Amino acid sequence: MTQIILDLQEVVKDYDKKRAVDKVSFQLPKGAIFGLLGPNGAGKTSLIRIITSITRADAGVVLFNGEPLQEKHSERMGYMPEERGLYKKMKIGDHLLYLAQLKGLSYKEAKSELTYWMEKFEIMDWWPKKIEELSKGMQQKIQFIVTILHKPDLIILDEPFSGLDPINANLIKDEILNLNKNGATLIFSTHRMEQVEEICEEIVLINNGANVLQGKVKDIKNSYKENLFNVDFSTPTQVVLPEEYALKQINDFKIQVKLGENQSSNALLQHLLNQNLNISGFNEILPSLNEIFIRRVGQSNSF
Repeated sequence: MTQIILDLQEVVKDYDKKRAVDKVSFQLPKGAIFGLLGPNGAGKTSLIRIITSITRADAGVVLFNGEPLQEKHSERMGYMPEERGLYKKMKIGDHLLYLAQLKGLSYKEAKSELTYWMEKFEIMDWWPKKIEELSKGMQQKIQFIVTILHKPDLIILDEPFSGLDPINANLIKDEILNLNKNGATLIFSTHRMEQVEEICEEIVLINNGANVLQGKVKDIKNSYKENLFNVDFSTPTQVVLPEEYALKQINDFKIQVKLGENQSSNALLQHLLNQNLNISGFNEILPSLNEIFIRRVGQSNSF
């Protein structure tokens, strides 16, 4: 049986006359990397603030490890907000030691963990520097260390790759995967759908404060497929198919075929093989999460 670390049931949050979170429900399995997606103003940040006990829900239920969410649970969470919250005048080493102790670590434990991560990221010489001396990307690495220093069970990352060059983005991505491999559960919030496809196993899409789509990434992509196939050839080829096939010749080496409801990919492939064509690739085209995101958000905004 799958263990659930976070369970939201009909969660509501109002600000004055605006409903920021509108009866949102989802379950987060332990050990998952979970994408929390949505356009600007969708309600993602309001939802994260409820999960981390920064604010309280006006209605609904939030359970953490099966218990009603309480402030004490925030010690078992690590949250990296999109707007970074580091004290610019403090020295990095002192700042991180202080924040780690706020999360329940002793001074000795905090120093040991901090030394480990700074050595791992090869930034021990940053220890006496002030936050304001660092570039945005460097501050991002420090903020990441702050988030995971106390070994939280649930890690919430809001746009974690913002400001990072490709090398450091890959460094952080590798650490995210390592943390997950070692048992951490992650909520990953970003606008970059290609990162979601690469990292996340499950997603929930929020728009206008409400769930509009949720499930496993693989299942969602399969549910939005359009029976569209690419066929590649190793030599220049002009293809002829029966009229019932919607054929598009992309170039001399590629065609695209859209199948009808009662047509099978095996039958299509057999038609091609019967012509003794030099086929080098045959694959179904699945929509990207970005395409699905645009389609779903556009639909919900049209109501």
